[in-house]
Amino acid sequence: MEHEVYLATAALENSHWWFRGRRAIVTSVLDRLGVGPGAEIVELGCGTGGNLAELARYGRVWAMEPDPWAREVAAGRGCATVLEGSLPDALPFGPRRFDLAVMTDVLEHVGPDRQALAAVRSLLKPGAHLVLTVPAMPSLWSSHDEAHHHQRRYRAADLRAKLIEAGFEPPYLSHFNFVLMPPIVIARLAERVLRPRHGPGGTAHDLNRPPTLLNGILTRVFAAERHVVVRLPLPIGVSILAIARTPAAPKASAQRLPLPN
Repeated sequence: MEHEVYLATAALENSHWWFRGRRAIVTSVLDRLGVGPGAEIVELGCGTGGNLAELARYGRVWAMEPDPWAREVAAGRGCATVLEGSLPDALPFGPRRFDLAVMTDVLEHVGPDRQALAAVRSLLKPGAHLVLTVPAMPSLWSSHDEAHHHQRRYRAADLRAKLIEAGFEPPYLSHFNFVLMPPIVIARLAERVLRPRHGPGGTAHDLNRPPTLLNGILTRVFAAERHVVVRLPLPIGVSILAIARTPAAPKASAQRLPLPN
């Protein structure tokens, strides 16, 4: 990502409605999966570490981040062991294997995403889970994606196929950010019309915190989707949630945690 995006993320991820709502959805998934306090957890592409304190409630957390400035900020939170690394080929964990991997809006940054998912699969124990979020709807591509150095936005069917190809069991998928999708779509379309006025080259992120009252309302609206997406997959939304599991060892197959249904 552009350095200014890391700066904005570090400043806003504790308060901005998007980050708070996404964390609420991810933690609702972890609660549903029954992730216990003894779990070995890895966050891949942790950025400036906004998820680490929440993940630390569920077990011992390791994290990986390629950007040195973001990695220093994340390590400074004191919630995890944060190491330099990147997907798919520069994993710093040696023989360590994990009960849970979390990737929130990371996979879209990786060029070889199939290889990246296979690498994630190799880090997980039998019967372990991957909780993954990615941006949806390629038609929403905008300067926001370019500023964040996205390689793509995803369709659910494509993401499902890539997870299965990487060795995961058929995943549970749901779109999210459904309620707020209409204004986001309008903003993206408007940006396409207005962008030529800013001239060629250059990109702009949209990480700006709205006024406090509006930010609180948006947080509550977005976070409320946590009650739905873990029980009933939403057919459309700005993002996609995937919950994937590695095949369990034969003796443990009867104890596998159920995916949401």
